[in-house]
Amino acid sequence: MYKKLRTAWPFLLPGMAGLLVFYGIPFVGGIWYSVTDGRVENSFVGFANYVSVWGNPMFQTGLKNTMELSLICAPLLFLLSFLLAAGLHRIRPAGGFFRSSVLMPYLMPSSAILIIWLMWFDFAGPVNRIITALGGARIDWLKGSESRIPVILLFLWKNLGFCVVIFMSALQSIPESLYEYATLEGASFLKQTFSITLPLAIPSAFLVAILSFVNAFRIFKEVYFMAGAYPDEPLLYTLQNYMNNMYGKLNYQNVTTAAYIFALIVLALFGLLFISQRQALKRLNGGD
Repeated sequence: MYKKLRTAWPFLLPGMAGLLVFYGIPFVGGIWYSVTDGRVENSFVGFANYVSVWGNPMFQTGLKNTMELSLICAPLLFLLSFLLAAGLHRIRPAGGFFRSSVLMPYLMPSSAILIIWLMWFDFAGPVNRIITALGGARIDWLKGSESRIPVILLFLWKNLGFCVVIFMSALQSIPESLYEYATLEGASFLKQTFSITLPLAIPSAFLVAILSFVNAFRIFKEVYFMAGAYPDEPLLYTLQNYMNNMYGKLNYQNVTTAAYIFALIVLALFGLLFISQRQALKRLNGGD
């Protein structure tokens, strides 16, 4: 084991060095900005910045909207990717084309996708034309409370393929004999999915859940492209909007403080997900 580890280190060091230089050191170094006042003397102020940022109405709005979007997008992405992966797994090899095509949105440039999305959800775009053809009234998808729907759909469409691939790799390791026995016993597709597939894919499911929330927390490019730095609709003002605006004003104290507050919230959420995974594995193993 140790011999294999020594062999792997030369391949791991370049990537770890890049992570340390561009992520680790700035993350630790930013702590100093979050506890100083940012003036010429750069005096130490303790947790004053954290209290100020936490009480900022724009920060509260951004945090609230980010958490709401994440709690909508991440579970939807997890459920849809699992069901799609289970369906593609059951129709192999006929599903080879679909397994390859689901990754296309993930590989496409974000700017191209956003332009297409704006055209589709324009007031005179194809989506509204379909609605009017069915007898409905046009909807201004890019304004008002409906503006969240294009953002959520874009997030699902772009990130679905990558999560499906992770689930597919986990499903391929499940013995086919289990499905054959369940079929002989008369179990339906849904029964097999939730009684065989999901329990045996828990480790991969945990990874997909983490990636779903990470990607959901990063919903900014889509919102920024559709609504700008200061969206007219408050529902689209995310925490990344707040940090981007503070960075534009060179207010590094507020940027770093908001980032660390959000990091603590994310760590707490991931801790809950980890505990849920441990409990699920314990129930699967009969409480051992």
